[in-house]
Amino acid sequence: MNVLVTIAEFLVNEVLSVPAYLIGIITAIGLIALRKSAGQVAGGALKAVLGFLLIGAGATLVTASLTPLGVMIQGALGAQGVVPTNEAIAGIAQEEFGAQVAWLMILGFVVAILLARFTPLRYVFLTGHHLLFMATLITIVMASAGMPTVVVVVLGAVLLGILMVALPALAQPWTRRITGDDSIAIGHFGTAGYIAAGVVGRLVDPKGRSRSTEDLKVPESLRFLRDSMVATALSMVLMYLVVAVTYLARAGQETAFGAFEGGATGVGNYLMQSVTQGLQFGIAVAVILFGVRTILGELVPAFQGIAAKVVPGAIPALDAPIVFPYAQNAVLIGFLSSFAGGLVGLLVLGVWLGPVLGLALILPGLVPHFFTGGAAGVYGNATGGRRGAVAGGFVNGLLVTFLPALLLKVLGTFGSANTTFGDTDFGWFGILIGYSARTGALPGIVLLIVLGAVLLGAAILMQRRVVDTGWDPSPARAPVGAGAQAGADEASRPATTHPRVAPPVGAPTPPPPPGE
Repeated sequence: MNVLVTIAEFLVNEVLSVPAYLIGIITAIGLIALRKSAGQVAGGALKAVLGFLLIGAGATLVTASLTPLGVMIQGALGAQGVVPTNEAIAGIAQEEFGAQVAWLMILGFVVAILLARFTPLRYVFLTGHHLLFMATLITIVMASAGMPTVVVVVLGAVLLGILMVALPALAQPWTRRITGDDSIAIGHFGTAGYIAAGVVGRLVDPKGRSRSTEDLKVPESLRFLRDSMVATALSMVLMYLVVAVTYLARAGQETAFGAFEGGATGVGNYLMQSVTQGLQFGIAVAVILFGVRTILGELVPAFQGIAAKVVPGAIPALDAPIVFPYAQNAVLIGFLSSFAGGLVGLLVLGVWLGPVLGLALILPGLVPHFFTGGAAGVYGNATGGRRGAVAGGFVNGLLVTFLPALLLKVLGTFGSANTTFGDTDFGWFGILIGYSARTGALPGIVLLIVLGAVLLGAAILMQRRVVDTGWDPSPARAPVGAGAQAGADEASRPATTHPRVAPPVGAPTPPPPPGE
């Protein structure tokens, strides 16, 4: 009997409670269900385990890189400075909440598949890294509010599953405006920013007179911004140097040099240590991204294969870059406009909202602004042409600045980690569940159930009354999606002879127009 107890304790404490091993086991189960060979199962499970360990290694590097920056921002600006990076905050949280996150993510996918099977919301969310990030956010927020672990995992999984089918449905009218059909949906937790961009695009060009961004020529010299590691490292180096110089001027050499472990030996060494830390942040994020991709390279195909059998006729909800090829110039315009919105938002936080509400300063990063701002530019262009791309990207930039600042209030001890979740849906959803959970265990559970029910009901209503009826969010404009162009007159097609900015590496190719 004691042997059985010992074995059970070993399995629970040393295997199932270790996120890396848990992910490996789930991956193996999924691959077995797809009837993969023994070698494929073993290899896939091991790669998933190694991927999770890579996330932890990257998180250690992120923490080491952000610590001096936090000290310098606090000294230079008198306020906490935060760099929104989903990978960084998710990696840091794995050490404390790794097991809960893993269970919540897996159960959330099961809930989403069941909802897709038995409701009109037939969307299968396949952006695995965002699934991991949202599971991490829900776990952090609910656990920080003092909710029991069982409630966090079970109720959190239900909320995650609802988000996975509801958000693609809420954005589908605007996504269809881009693609021309319902062959794909957006599966990315920046959906609120994309919907806002589509709405703003219609407002700034109600008569459809603004020309498409695809009639513009974009400099080839900006192509380097497509590389996420380069863009991340560049943005962090610039931030480090600006903050370091400000801190040095304000605090003096003796204090400023102490921001780095071991100190700096001179001004030149101080500046070069700043450059090095910025570059190391880029490396750390790249390590975390590689770990996430390693996990999902095995886990997502297993999920996708299972979903295909359970949900006939499902619509795949894919990552934000899926819309990039439809309006590649709009991607760059949206990114630049979003970054400008981030700078304006930072100014507002520093001068007004920060001191009044005690909010941290959210520093604009190139990577979140590129991916969410670029997609927002595509959505804005679909409803408002060039005006819409500019306005939509700018609004997205404001949202990914103010929402993370407010989100920090409900992240508990992680609110002082000098990094946070960056995309819009993490912000508004985290704030809602955070303040709901803080009302107490029982009231919090009731409020969270109501929140999930309202979100699910709104999505079903949107699907039946808006998506299924073919509502067009910008009827004054000619169709711009590839699918819609197939049946349009040749004169209505946008110009295609000028240089384009290619989508980021790994961006999926949009489906071909009907009939091709």
